[in-house]
Amino acid sequence: ILGVETTKNGFLRMEEAREKVIALSEKYGLAVDPDAVVEDITVGMQQRVEILKMLYRENEILIFDEPTAVLTPQEIEELIKIMKDLANEGKSILFITHKLNEIKAVADRCTVLRKGKRVATIDVASTSKEEMSEMMVGRKVKFAVEKAHIEPGEPVLEIRNLTVEDKQSGKKSVKDVSFTVRKGEIVCIAGIDGNGQSELVYAITGLLPADGGQILINGMDVTNLSIRKRNAAGMSHIPEDRHKHGLVLDYTLEENLVLKCYYTPIFQKNGFLKFQKISEYANCLIEKYDIRSGQGAKSFVRSMSGGNQQKAIVAREIDLGPEILIAVQPTRGLDVGAIEYIHKQLVAQRDEGKAILLVSLELEEVMNISDRILVIYEGEIVGELDPKTTTLKELGLYMAGGKRDERSEAV
Repeated sequence: ILGVETTKNGFLRMEEAREKVIALSEKYGLAVDPDAVVEDITVGMQQRVEILKMLYRENEILIFDEPTAVLTPQEIEELIKIMKDLANEGKSILFITHKLNEIKAVADRCTVLRKGKRVATIDVASTSKEEMSEMMVGRKVKFAVEKAHIEPGEPVLEIRNLTVEDKQSGKKSVKDVSFTVRKGEIVCIAGIDGNGQSELVYAITGLLPADGGQILINGMDVTNLSIRKRNAAGMSHIPEDRHKHGLVLDYTLEENLVLKCYYTPIFQKNGFLKFQKISEYANCLIEKYDIRSGQGAKSFVRSMSGGNQQKAIVAREIDLGPEILIAVQPTRGLDVGAIEYIHKQLVAQRDEGKAILLVSLELEEVMNISDRILVIYEGEIVGELDPKTTTLKELGLYMAGGKRDERSEAV
């Protein structure tokens, strides 16, 4: 009710507001607890609160901007039903998303934007996903990820009883987590955002100290090693936030491409950088990974598109020849063309016998490219699933905490 409060003699009419909220929630099937503190409720319920805020104000035009980014499959289905009901009531809904399945499920018309310009406005019912993706990217896109069957080899990354504490609250963000990633497999950590994924990855990659347990790469304990030493042991990391942990935006593309190897004899001698060697190496990666920028290797990374910034990180991390590649939200915010490219690179690494740990909130991505799925809920691994035999519904139950394996440890 913030901003539209009703008062009497200077006092808020809370009971009247409460009754209106309850009436709206019952009318639209938006189950919420009006007395709950917002920070304590689930992300799905927070979304319902946002919708009720719009309805409380009796708005006729409702804008949903990437509303499903952190929802379970069940919550996405529920939200789509609510949007359809609102449209049937005569509300105008503007739905901003890059997820084609959701466009097909809920939209009547779709305007496609590419590079800030309108490409077309189409009738959704008579346009296929393939046609929409071609409009978005400017070329045909393959949705199916082609993976050859590979028998996983020896363990590369072993996590044993890993615990990470939140220093501010004193609570455990990661609770006694154990799992293994082997050669030639993609293991995905799936879960709703905020369930300990970030802290788990930070501890594995050295951005946060572990408060208990062990991290091993090819049998070598790296738990207390620096980030550089972990890299030397065979770890590469495509971070969740490319601007915060992946790139130096005010450096050039070539400088960013050698961030993890500029100190090696190839690129420096007696403390002096070999700029010619750096440029040659950068141009080689730019061509190999199709990184596009205005001034080539000399372009400042800040001026590049998100997709090409991500390609630069992928190129740098893969070209290091890692034993274990940790990819966190590698396709976040990218168009379907860039997503296709990143998926191909990850699968190619897996086919070469590398171990891949993927952390993703995109359920289609989880189901399409992973060999095993580990579900994290409130800092614990609550289930191990086979993407070939599980369903989105079952995965959603695990993610929401409604189901867990008898063994809370997945190996």
